[in-house]
Amino acid sequence: MSMKQLLQEVTDFFTEYVRPPFKITSVKPADNGWDVVVEVIEEKEYMKAYAKDQMIGVYHAHINEEMEVVSYNRKSMRPRSAAIIEED
Repeated sequence: MSMKQLLQEVTDFFTEYVRPPFKITSVKPADNGWDVVVEVIEEKEYMKAYAKDQMIGVYHAHINEEMEVVSYNRKSMRPRSAAIIEED
């Protein structure tokens, strides 16, 4: 499987079931697949209505060897303008 296919599968899944990805910030090999970190813009319309900064949801997803998203969860939320602290 190519990286392009993997990124497309993640994008398609998040677009259909969560929200369209803002950024895919990490892809790492893991047991039986890949671990991916995805950022999405949360509650865009609400934030526009109240002139607040957009909120970014940071999600972790696991993709198996058959290119299926088998799990995901939101790890955190932050204002879009907030400084990003890198974690390893």
